[in-house]
Parts: sequence; C-alpha cells; structure tokens
Amino acid sequence: MTGPDYSYEQAALERGFKRIAGVDEVGRGPLAGPVMACAVVLDIGSIPEGLNDSKKLTAKRREVLSEAIMACAEVSIGEASVEEIDEINILRASHLAMERAVAGLQAPPDHCLIDGNLIPKGLAVSAEAIIKGDGKSVSISAASIVAKIRRDYVMSTLAQHYPGYGWETNAGYPSKSHRLALQNLGVTPHHRRSFKPVHNILYQQKNVSG
Repeated sequence: MTGPDYSYEQAALERGFKRIAGVDEVGRGPLAGPVMACAVVLDIGSIPEGLNDSKKLTAKRREVLSEAIMACAEVSIGEASVEEIDEINILRASHLAMERAVAGLQAPPDHCLIDGNLIPKGLAVSAEAIIKGDGKSVSISAASIVAKIRRDYVMSTLAQHYPGYGWETNAGYPSKSHRLALQNLGVTPHHRRSFKPVHNILYQQKNVSG
C-alpha cells in the first residue's frame, strides 16, 4: 500500500495553478469540543518524509511530522465552535472551519485540494474534493496531521478543566468511558447538544426534573 504523493498537486500545477493548498478537518464524530480544520501550502522543495493520513500514524510520529510541517510549509488553522455545530449542523460547521483555515493563509491559494466528497460552499477559490484525500495527497495529509495535533491539544487542555470524561485520551469521541461519564457527571458546556447521546441525556434530565 503506497502512501500519498504529489500527483494531485502536480496535475493542478499543470493546469496553471501556482499556489495549491491541501485542506482537511478533524473532529466530526466527537460528542464534545470544536471541529478543527487546517490548510497547508507545501513547498515542493522541502516536503517532509513520511506524510500520511494522520489516523495511520502513531501519536509520536504525528508530533514529529507536525513540527516538520510547521517549519517548512505555510499553515493555517480554522475551527467552528460547539455552538456553531449545534446551530448549523456538523457538516456545515466542518466546512465553515475549512473556509476559515483557507481564509487564514498569508495569501489566497489558487486551488484547494479538499479531503472528502464535498467542496465547502463558502470557499472563494477553485477547489476539488478528493475522497480519502488524506491518504492520496501529501498536502491533505499534512493538513490532517496538523489539524489532529491541534485538536488533541485543545481537548487535553479542556480535560484539565473537566476531569472524568477522558478527553485527554478520547479527544471527545464517544468511547465507552466518555458515554459513562456523560451519564454519571452530566453534560458540560463543551458537549454538542445536537448529538444524539448528549441530547438524550439532556432530555432524560428534563423529564426527571420536570
């Protein structure tokens, strides 16, 4: 199984685009915390070795690669809050985070390579969606790694203020221990109320207190 390469970027360059950004998001599935996106413009002359889908890398390898990416590429992070997720739904919120990441780059890219099967509606530049792009394009891989590192850090920080939910290890995903903590400790301000397990607990509490 080969990892991602530069072929999508190369094809875009051949079509006349000069600044190409890889864009990915992390955190659609968790019950708590923001959704985070990253946009990366790699320098073809210094692409870090070993880029891959962040889920296929160890935590230690992600750390090393994230530092390498930050040192040699142009990187921008965007996020959408729990409130925004609950208000506009997780798909639109993840696209909003992507749009913010792209908008935060030092200069607008000519073309974006987006992980997934949809292009965010609010993106003001040319773009293509690549299914499982984080395993195909090095730019998207780089974005997936930085986004994952950054979101894990946010969740570890929140875990210090809300102990017991295991966010430092589960990053807000619905692990067994996280679901149990929701039942026993209740819902925090950082939980996504529109997500069914959280909504159900609030509904139960309302019925009990009502």
